Amino acid sequence: MVYSNAMSITEKLVRQSVSLPARVARQVKSLAKTSNTSANRIIVDLIESGIEAREQERKRFLELADRLAQSSDPKEHARLKEELARMTFGE
Repeated sequence: MVYSNAMSITEKLVRQSVSLPARVARQVKSLAKTSNTSANRIIVDLIESGIEAREQERKRFLELADRLAQSSDPKEHARLKEELARMTFGE
């Protein structure tokens, strides 16, 4: 069992093997050195940040979809549709 900084709970660790492109591996090593921590800790932190960012993006999308469904203003309707399209398909 390990104390997780990001989640503030004790949880079981599961070993995973990940192959990183050389460029990414160099960036991870550099971040680890700068932060005075392990490359493993950097990878875990980045993954946790990515998962959280994805969940926030999903919540934002659903909020916009709700606003679109409730909107009766044509200009706001068009703006919300455009924002949802950017979130879905990129710019």
